[in-house]
Amino acid sequence: MDWKTLFTAFGAIFLAELGDKTQVATVCFAAGSKSFWSVFAGSALALVATSFIACLAGSALNRFLPVRWVHLGAGLLFIAIGILTVIRSLRG
Repeated sequence: MDWKTLFTAFGAIFLAELGDKTQVATVCFAAGSKSFWSVFAGSALALVATSFIACLAGSALNRFLPVRWVHLGAGLLFIAIGILTVIRSLRG
C-alpha cells in the first residue's frame, strides 16, 4: 500500500467534493428522508462506484497514453465544460 498516494488522493478528493453538487444532492436527500443510514449508504456506495470506474479508466489510459496527455485532456475537458456552462448561463 502506497500511503502517500492514499492520503494525497483522499485529501484531493475530499476537498474537491466539499460543497459540490454530489454533497448538495446528499444534503437534499437526507433532509427529505427519515432514514439517515439509507441516504448515507446510498451516497457512499455511489461515490465508491464512480471512483472505481474512474480508477479503471485511469489505469486503462495509463497503458496507452502518457500521463501528461491524460492531465491535458482532463484540463481541456474542464475548460470546455466551464465554457459551456458560461454560454448556457448567458443565454438563460
